[in-house]
This record gives sequence, C-alpha cells and structure tokens, in this order.
Amino acid sequence: MLQDSKKPSFGISVLTVVFLFLVIAGQLIAVGEPDIHMTLVFAITFAVVVLMLTGTKWDLIQKGILHGAEIATIPMLILMFIGMLIPALIASGTIPALIYYGLQLINPSMFLLTAALISTVASISTGSSYTTGGTFGVAFMGISMGLGIPPAMTAGAVLTGAIIGDKISPLSDSTNLAAGVTETNLFAHIKSMLYTTTPAYIISLILYAILGMRFDVSSIDTTTVDAILTGIAQNFNVTPGFALISLIPLIAIVFMAVKQVSALAAMVIASIIAMFLAMITQGHGIIEMMSFMNYGFVVDTGVSEVNALLNRGGIQSMMWTVSLGYLGLAYGGILEKTGVMESILDKMSALTNNARNLVITHVFSAILVNLISASQYVAIIIPGRMYLPAYRKLGIRTDVASRTCEDSGTVTSPLVPWGLCGVFFTGTLGVSTLEYFPYAFLAYLTPIVAIIYAITNKFIWMEEDTENATKSVM
Repeated sequence: MLQDSKKPSFGISVLTVVFLFLVIAGQLIAVGEPDIHMTLVFAITFAVVVLMLTGTKWDLIQKGILHGAEIATIPMLILMFIGMLIPALIASGTIPALIYYGLQLINPSMFLLTAALISTVASISTGSSYTTGGTFGVAFMGISMGLGIPPAMTAGAVLTGAIIGDKISPLSDSTNLAAGVTETNLFAHIKSMLYTTTPAYIISLILYAILGMRFDVSSIDTTTVDAILTGIAQNFNVTPGFALISLIPLIAIVFMAVKQVSALAAMVIASIIAMFLAMITQGHGIIEMMSFMNYGFVVDTGVSEVNALLNRGGIQSMMWTVSLGYLGLAYGGILEKTGVMESILDKMSALTNNARNLVITHVFSAILVNLISASQYVAIIIPGRMYLPAYRKLGIRTDVASRTCEDSGTVTSPLVPWGLCGVFFTGTLGVSTLEYFPYAFLAYLTPIVAIIYAITNKFIWMEEDTENATKSVM
C-alpha cells in the first residue's frame, strides 16, 4: 500500500512547474536552443526534491513515473515502428515515387495548400496524425526540398492537415477519448467541433495559398529538380506501373484504419508489406532490408540532394525522440499523481461562474496541462473531468465541453517541444517545433476561435437548446 502523502500547496505546485520554464528560458538566452532531455532531467529532479521536502512520499512519486511511462509506451512503440516503416517505404519505391511524380505534377505556388489538403484526407481516413506524418509528411518534405520551399512551411502545412484527423475523425483515439471523458455522443462531439475547426481550417488554407504565391516555376532551381529526378530514376523503378504498385503499403494502412486495426499492428504490417515489395520490385535482399529498417535507408546515388532526401529512417533514428517522450511523460506523471496539477487547476476552477469564463478557463487549463504533462491525453482527461460538473451546473451542453477539450488539448499538443506529438513530428519531419510553430496555423487558430465564441457567446449551446442540437454543418 502507498503511504499517505501531503497534497502540495498551490505555491509549491507553481514553483515546481515554473522551474521547468525558467531552465528553458535560461538556455534560450544563453545558447539559443535548450537541451530538452537534460532540462527534463533537471526538472524531474527539482520536482522530486521539492515534493519530498514538503511531505510527498517517494512511493507516490514512483507511481507517477510509472504512470507516465505507461502512457508513453504505446505511442513510443508506434514511433519506433514508424521509424521502421519509413525506410521500408523508401526501399520499396513508395516515397521515391511520390517525390518523383510530385516534383513534376505539383505547382510550386499550390504546394503548401496541396500538402495541407492531402494530409487532411490522409488523417481523416486513418484517424492518425502519426501515420500521416510518417508517410505523406515525409514525402512532402522531400518534394519541398526539390521545389525550394522552406521545410518549416511544409511541416506546418502537413501538421495542419494531420491535426484534422486527430480532431474530427471517428477513427481517432483522441476524438473518442474527448467524447468519452465528457460523456458525449461521439457524432454529436464531432458535429460540435466543426463549428470551431471549420473557420480555423479555412483561414489556414487561405494563409497557405497566400504563402504559396511567393513560389512559382521561375523560383525553382531546375538544375536541382532535374538532378533529383535523374537520381531517383537511376536508383528506383518509378515507371507508372511500378509507381502504382508501390502505393500498396499506403493503401494497406488506409484499409486497416477503416477496419479499426490498432495503429501498432498497422505500422508493423505495412512495414512487412513494404519490405517484401522492396525485395520483389527493387531487388533488395532480406538482410539488407533488416539493416535498413533498423538503422535507416542508405544509398549513394551520386546526387547529394537525393541522398539527403532518402537516407533516413530506422528504429535507431527514433530513439532520441523515444527517450524524450519517456522523460516528458515521467515528468507529467509525477505532477499528475502527486496532485501538483490538481492544486493549480483548483485555483483556476474558481473562474467558472459563467459560460464565457468557463470555456476560456478550460482552454487555458488544457494548454497548461499540455505543457506540464507532455500529453494531449492528460490534457483532455484532467480538465475535461474537472470542468464537466461546471458545464452541467450552468446548463451548457456536454458537446461544448468535449469540443473545448480538443480545441485546446488536442490541437496544441504538437507545439510542445517535449510533448508526445511535438517529439514525433520533430523526429519524423526533421524540423523543430520552434521552426514550424509559426506555420502550424490550425494549432493556434482553433483555440483562438474557441475563445472568440466564448466571449461573444456564439455556439455555446444550452441543454434546452434543442433546435441547435439537430443542426449540422453543411
């Protein structure tokens, strides 16, 4: 049995959290870029020392660490298997074919818009931002390099499309979690989210279209594009027939998503399909494929740009990200289980006397929990359950509560450098959160729209508002 522990005071809780941000700020000022791994180690150490000095028992702290590790394990395994999938997709010709034809077919001025739209379709179909980032995202990063479009912009566009699936696909785990936490019908929850997501998404697409106007055919270094096309064609079979065959692993992923096969199993199965495809169509051996999938794809095409595009992936390449994910979730688990987050949110819960204050408080609480827990799941669960009685007390429909969970908890998760989504996209796309942050428009426009609705009292439906309950977004 765990020994009784003293719940930390509000002051101690704030001190524990503020230390993390002070260390990050100090590193940004001193060296311009924080060492997130060691920052989290210091933050964990500081939290443990402070909590134990103020009455928290070690058993409870250890329980928090194990809780965080449990939350991290499945996502981190998925991350490792995506590391395995990427080189398999390269070796099988899937990603080379997407880059090869993408460079020829996509207009540079429409590229960012196209990347966002295709990523949207992929994420809604699969319900997974991870799958979208690890497949189409990697391909778009390669195409953008050939077109001379900044990788941070491309990562932002991919991220906007990827978030959509995490937010509104009925196949998404976070979508189902938010509905479950707030005891809301799944499709009522999705319908409610369209009111905040749609305007934020449309604005995002307009911004990508405007950004894309900076790039046209004349801005492309055709020498580089020709070199990339030649390098790919000389090292992979990208004739139309083989290019279509190479899409089989992606089709398999979508099929498994529709059949609700677990993401973990889907990544492994798709990797095996791509591995055999590479052996049959591209002539790779089994030992060679095992090496690629563990250490990353390696090829010397004689073209530096192609080498930079395709020499990537592998389970080992993801271990930096995996270790960061475990540290971040261990820190979040400590703060959750020891009552630090509860102490902070208890103070914020006083700001729930009306609908406007409740929604705004919920938004900022979820963002805060995202920052200190490194998990969108925790950011959905804790504020969602904490504020649900306040929504009911004020007579506000639960689909407003469920929507707010995702408007703040889900969409901001990729912006947290030490969060699960943040470390995933950084590791997969090769662009840091600080670099893609300005271009991940949907991630911060959605909570802004939610706050505007709260201030103007728009689409904040009451229980007796049966008319709006039957409305849908056309």
